[in-house]
Amino acid sequence: MKFSADVSSSARKARKAHFTAPSHIRRKLMSAGLSKDLRKKHDVRSIPIRTGDEVVVVRGAHKGREGKVITVYRKKWIIHIERLVREKVNGATVPIPIHPSNVVVSSLKMTKDRENILSRKSEARKGRIERA
Repeated sequence: MKFSADVSSSARKARKAHFTAPSHIRRKLMSAGLSKDLRKKHDVRSIPIRTGDEVVVVRGAHKGREGKVITVYRKKWIIHIERLVREKVNGATVPIPIHPSNVVVSSLKMTKDRENILSRKSEARKGRIERA
């Protein structure tokens, strides 16, 4: 059911908007879920991923591997994780690309901005629960 006249319900347009999104919008789209203990502590389900966060891969061939995020590559919709590399034929090592939806954040790199985001999201969540 369509609620807003300003937003299209066309799958074609939604895909185009997603894959041609500018960097500041991709930041939000490249969010990862929080681990159960972080979720309980901050009362927030997910947060945009950033360099320095510690994550655990929960989907795919590298399931169970963990490490620190070393790169958030918004242009390619991927992140690179420390010690998650493969060796090329010539002996060089290259980081394995992982989509942020396939990881869970186990430890956050806290900054003042991040604390503000978490408090704002938890307040909004509490407001929704009270209205329901």
